[in-house]
Amino acid sequence: MVQGQGQDDLVEYGFRRVIITITAVLCALLEIVDTTIVNVALTNMRGSLGATLTDVAWVITAYAIANVIVIPMTSWLSQQFGRRNYFAVSIIIFTVASFLCGNATNIWELVAFRFIQGLGGGALLVTAQTIITESYPIAKRGMAQAIYGMGVIVGPTLGPPLGGYLVDHFSWPYIFYINIPLGIIATLLTLSFVRSPKYGEKLKANQVDWIGIVLLASFIGSLQFVLEHGQQDDWFNNKLIVLLSAISVFGLILFIWRQLTYKHPIVNLSVLKDGNLRIGTLMAFILGFGLYGSTLIIPIYTQSVLGWTATDAGLLLIPGSITTAFMMPIIGKLIQKGVPQGYMIALGFLIFFLFTLMMRNNMTPDTGVEHLYWSLILRGIGLGLLFVPITTLSLSTLSGKNIGEGAAFTGMMRQLGGSFGIAIITTFITRFNQEHRVNLVAHLDGSTYEVQQRLLLLQKGFMSKGFTSNEALNKAYQAIDYSVMKQSTVLSYMDIFMYLGIMFLCCIPVVFLIKKGKNKINPADAMH
Repeated sequence: MVQGQGQDDLVEYGFRRVIITITAVLCALLEIVDTTIVNVALTNMRGSLGATLTDVAWVITAYAIANVIVIPMTSWLSQQFGRRNYFAVSIIIFTVASFLCGNATNIWELVAFRFIQGLGGGALLVTAQTIITESYPIAKRGMAQAIYGMGVIVGPTLGPPLGGYLVDHFSWPYIFYINIPLGIIATLLTLSFVRSPKYGEKLKANQVDWIGIVLLASFIGSLQFVLEHGQQDDWFNNKLIVLLSAISVFGLILFIWRQLTYKHPIVNLSVLKDGNLRIGTLMAFILGFGLYGSTLIIPIYTQSVLGWTATDAGLLLIPGSITTAFMMPIIGKLIQKGVPQGYMIALGFLIFFLFTLMMRNNMTPDTGVEHLYWSLILRGIGLGLLFVPITTLSLSTLSGKNIGEGAAFTGMMRQLGGSFGIAIITTFITRFNQEHRVNLVAHLDGSTYEVQQRLLLLQKGFMSKGFTSNEALNKAYQAIDYSVMKQSTVLSYMDIFMYLGIMFLCCIPVVFLIKKGKNKINPADAMH
């Protein structure tokens, strides 16, 4: 093995580099697949753990909160413990938590283990990227990032179909058990092949910004709880919601003050003085909102309303994600040629708006796969036009180590946007559902000829199956009630897509605030 000097100390060649690349991509995939694999299993988890839709959404949210808390602290933690050790310990935490998730006996145990799994997982993504980058010589780093980037894009797509297959053929705990053999292999490979860079001095325990860590965790955790439980706990009429809202607001203010004044901050906020980074983090937030929000609705709609299997619900998302993966290298090339990212982002938001419009128009209680297929391809094109341009734009006027810190911000805001999206969308689905149900029932006048005829037909149908006249009438009422419920659910999903679309449309003018940066930024720096 040949080695360069200085910053090339970690460059690997031949077999070692192949193994390190495989290890890092495997770990990034583990983390990303686990973000989406649970989406298709939510219905089964609700059944076997006796949980509500709001409770079960916490399985996704707890993981996301833990990710968001860890991502900004990752480079700092690597320096404290040495990168190889930190990476290996993260994989072990992730793997052990996966085993515990599969063995959870109630919903809150599962949520607690998912949180721990997220603490391990958040580290895998950012550290895997750094390890890949440093294992390649500078001339080949673009290629290294392309390999990593494809993994990052394909990951969310593998989740739902893989989850669906495991749920349909085994049971939901297997979506967690599948991580165990992969985690063990990744740990052994990491300990054998990955090396740590030589860092400067470590902070002593009394220099560590423990207060900052506590403030970051309390601000994000409280905010998330308020978003998740506000709807069912009647928002600000509930004392706990009021208390946690206050903790969240003061936690944020104190956290910002602490990071700006402390000598060794865990998150460098001064990097946000850059205008393009501020616009980029806002757009990353919106992107996360739309990306995770629509990924939440589509499997629930196809399973609970259309009655699809979990596997079919997962497979539906594949063509769109392949489209995104296909577009990534093309868009990377366009950015390198100097096509302004602003134009691509504006086009991406417009295409995402058209996707929400198509979804809204095609949603019925019995929509066929052919009506959803093209709108999801459109979503794939929109995501391709948003993902890399938003990240490269955010970093286009930064330099040096600020690029890494800026990338951590966009990654964190994308995750936070996803958490907000899931929380707000579950809240509004409940609200819209109640409204539509009330309106539909108001129009169902039992004395009208149409309703009478429908009841009579249903009653006759049930009587032909051997029910008595009274039983058949009860069944007929239940059937009408069920179809009202289905209609009101579909109408509430249509509303959600309409508002998502309006939100994306409103983002287009923000593009005009972008300053001209050094447009040919290396996409390698942008793939966080």
